[in-house]
Amino acid sequence: MSRTLRSALLAVPLAVGVLGTAAVPAGAATAHPGRPAASLTCRGAGVDPGARVRHRTETLIHAPLHIVWKVQTDIERWPAWQAAVTTAQRLDHGPLRPGSAFRWTTPVPPNPSTPATRLDITSTVRQIRPGDCIRWTGPADGEGLHIDGVHVWNFTKVRGGVLVRTEETHTGPQVDADVPTATAILRQGLEQWLLDLKSTAEARAHHHLTR
Repeated sequence: MSRTLRSALLAVPLAVGVLGTAAVPAGAATAHPGRPAASLTCRGAGVDPGARVRHRTETLIHAPLHIVWKVQTDIERWPAWQAAVTTAQRLDHGPLRPGSAFRWTTPVPPNPSTPATRLDITSTVRQIRPGDCIRWTGPADGEGLHIDGVHVWNFTKVRGGVLVRTEETHTGPQVDADVPTATAILRQGLEQWLLDLKSTAEARAHHHLTR
């Protein structure tokens, strides 16, 4: 792989555009190497079975399900709790439903081969069951980079809160050229997303309890 491509990939958190550290959320788990868990699904549909770049993780959020779901699906407020999501716009109105689409952007920092730019992502909801699961797909495009992603979320009420599980796959010429690097960046993005979702939902739940 060329130095230019590696630099570009390392500069872009491919999953969500979150420019953060690769910290693992409390309770996060991934499939054991050699014993992969069955892929997550929503209404029977899952991630891309042929994708070589994939990651799955989970965390326990100590907040009611309705709060967790609201934080996650209030798309236009993502920039308020995900620092590197610079814009997020619904392309339709009302509750999320199959066919709902949203466009969001994230900055790409400068690297040795390209100036600072941004990643533009357009996601379309394919399956959804309110309070239970959501699956969206869509392209992400930046300078010299194209990714087709499939993202599945599952929400399960458990003792003490909500178990949130997520799985995502990526395909595209740049990510397929260096699967280990692209997978590591995808892992970073998903785990940071869960950290942010957990802290935001738990803070909101605490606020409701203390009002």
